[in-house]
Amino acid sequence: MKLASNPFLAALRAGRPQLGIWISLCSPFAAEIVAGAGFDWALIDMEHAPNDMTSVLGQLQVFAGYQTTAIVRPDWNDAVKVKQLLDLGAPGLLFPMVQSVEEAQRAVAATRYPPRGIRGVSTLTRANQYNRVTDYFTRIEGETAVLLQVETVAAVQAAEAIGAVDGCSGVFFGPSDIAADMGLLGQAMHDDVWALIMPVAKRLIAAGVPVGTLVLDVAFARRLLAEGFTFVAVGTDAALLARGADSLLGAMRA
Repeated sequence: MKLASNPFLAALRAGRPQLGIWISLCSPFAAEIVAGAGFDWALIDMEHAPNDMTSVLGQLQVFAGYQTTAIVRPDWNDAVKVKQLLDLGAPGLLFPMVQSVEEAQRAVAATRYPPRGIRGVSTLTRANQYNRVTDYFTRIEGETAVLLQVETVAAVQAAEAIGAVDGCSGVFFGPSDIAADMGLLGQAMHDDVWALIMPVAKRLIAAGVPVGTLVLDVAFARRLLAEGFTFVAVGTDAALLARGADSLLGAMRA
């Protein structure tokens, strides 16, 4: 058995826009409902959702049966947790709160086997189909998406250097945390936030570095894709459920 290619990563490398959705309900059942919609990628969140390894595993198993590539965001750049997530077969990871080139290098190293990194070796995991994938060790480095999230003013200022780190598959801008760092807590769509992000994002794009983000405004998401962003998440499962429930009750009360 040969290792399957990573369609999300292939699309990033080819510059093909990828539409995503945030997954935070921690349920394989809920994930299956979303998976059928056909998004290009989905982000299973461990940073701001109460996911653990077992719940992530169940959701990875769900998305494996659909065209959507499941990326996992660990709660921190923790090499032990990264090792476990990769052994579960996560096709890619989004590392939160990357502040510097050194932190970016540590994130990449956590996804690489020695001598190029520090990932621990197990020969019998879900990722290699329990040692049935014969080329896993030679190809997995090139098939794992390593996305680095910049979430502060200082990180945005360092984003070009972060994006140039060997092994970085893309830079993800976190507008909510950037806004908070600017004294604009809760104002992720504020003009000043995007005035900071956009010039840096365009320089990354010009340098050939895929750029992504999460926004809940569809028109703005389309604008970002038109301006060269490659991977953009346009909603969250929790927000869809909350807003749908609000809308339904509001319509009945009216």
